[in-house]
Amino acid sequence: MSAPDLERVAVTGKDLAGYEVNPEPARAAASHRKVDPASCGPIPMAMALNSPYPATARIARLFSAKDHSPGVSMSLSSFSAEDGKRVVDAVRTAAKECRTFYDAFTDFQYSSVEVRPDPGYGDESVSLRFIQILPAVGKEVAPVKVPQAVVVVRKGTAVLMFHSFNNPSRRKGPAGVPDAVVKGQMKKLGDLGKSG
Repeated sequence: MSAPDLERVAVTGKDLAGYEVNPEPARAAASHRKVDPASCGPIPMAMALNSPYPATARIARLFSAKDHSPGVSMSLSSFSAEDGKRVVDAVRTAAKECRTFYDAFTDFQYSSVEVRPDPGYGDESVSLRFIQILPAVGKEVAPVKVPQAVVVVRKGTAVLMFHSFNNPSRRKGPAGVPDAVVKGQMKKLGDLGKSG
């Protein structure tokens, strides 16, 4: 699929009640973030809506919740059939093997990586949670822990990445990607569940 093809199947605010949907910048090039250990790289890449494999086309959207609950960032990418499967597998493998890692691009440490139950979207999907650790600044006496959530879905040669986080000063508990956002996008792609 080309970028115009992706634009045609991307969900809009008219398709998804409760959210404003706006375009975000996106590049189809592969990510080359420096992560320690390197095997954990697909996790922060997915958080940034990218992967270690180049897409043939990619667009991105920002979902802003009208009720002021956490927003969601999404990328919708087209890959070769082989690379599309590799993208999801890379995130799944990294999430299973990594518990903590350091991302040199953001200069942040991450911890508590947890693979969640398979949400069952598309042809295959993976869901994970983790914590971003922000250094203490100003009057803060301890690092700030920011809950993060990522869901990656493959439908044919299309790969969708969703990222959400909780501002700990406003919302307690783990982060999550709302099911309504993912299903709204999958519906526009013509799929609400697993097709194998």
